[in-house]
Amino acid sequence: MGTPGEGLGRCSHALIRGVPESLASGEGSGAGLPALDLAKAQREHGVLGGKLRQRLGLQLLELPPEESLPLGPLLGDTAVIQGDTALITRPWSPSRRPEVDGVRKALQDLGLRIVEMGDENATLDGTDVLFTGREFFVGLSKWTNHRGAEIVADTFRDFAVSTVPVSSSSHLRGLCGMGGPRTVVAGSSEAAQKAVRAMAVLTDHPYASLTLPDDAAADCLFLRPGLPGVPPFLLHRGGGDLPNSQEALQKLSDVTLVPVSCSELEKAGAGLSSLCLVLSTRPH
Repeated sequence: MGTPGEGLGRCSHALIRGVPESLASGEGSGAGLPALDLAKAQREHGVLGGKLRQRLGLQLLELPPEESLPLGPLLGDTAVIQGDTALITRPWSPSRRPEVDGVRKALQDLGLRIVEMGDENATLDGTDVLFTGREFFVGLSKWTNHRGAEIVADTFRDFAVSTVPVSSSSHLRGLCGMGGPRTVVAGSSEAAQKAVRAMAVLTDHPYASLTLPDDAAADCLFLRPGLPGVPPFLLHRGGGDLPNSQEALQKLSDVTLVPVSCSELEKAGAGLSSLCLVLSTRPH
């Protein structure tokens, strides 16, 4: 899901999916992942939904958990949304591809125009796509290939689309994000800094930049809320998560900081932007 930036309508809806019990075991959450404290993960998810609804004034739509889809809560990987168009992705992992079905139906019900990825050679995870409000950057990673990026460009022809190599095991938005309408925030790792340098070379637009001690802190969501007269929000990791980055985030003076925790969900590979889809215009 592209992060809303300058020139876009205010957000109206947020879509999340409940945490299934199958995520509690290491086997259920995927090979090599640790077992989760299910109650803590569900609390974190509930707080996130509450912040989206009560703090940001969005209409919250929650898909029920599906035990056959332990990584279903990471629904940010399943679609890229801009305006009234939703590109349904083709996740790299075949076991995750059924996750798109419930998301597709929910977005159809909201009146969005649905675009499918029909090319079996294409892979695309939504959290490899960063929308700045002016253009798209697509991370070429373990999960997203060139053909997936080409389909993003074909779908959103009104915007420039550039590809950024991701030299770590992260998605692009696990390394950098939008901290405001003209500010890119990025982690301090070499992979994050390399991605930011590549973006700076590729863009025709001037962006300020802010480096954070933790890569995961850059996985944030800049949102223009649905409430009139309310300044933009930055939904970011807080609540004791990533304490080294909290002071640096205070430098973002043109947004209201809204902290949430996802330290337990992070064990299943969840970044903040993977846990929700936000619609940046009101669908018909």
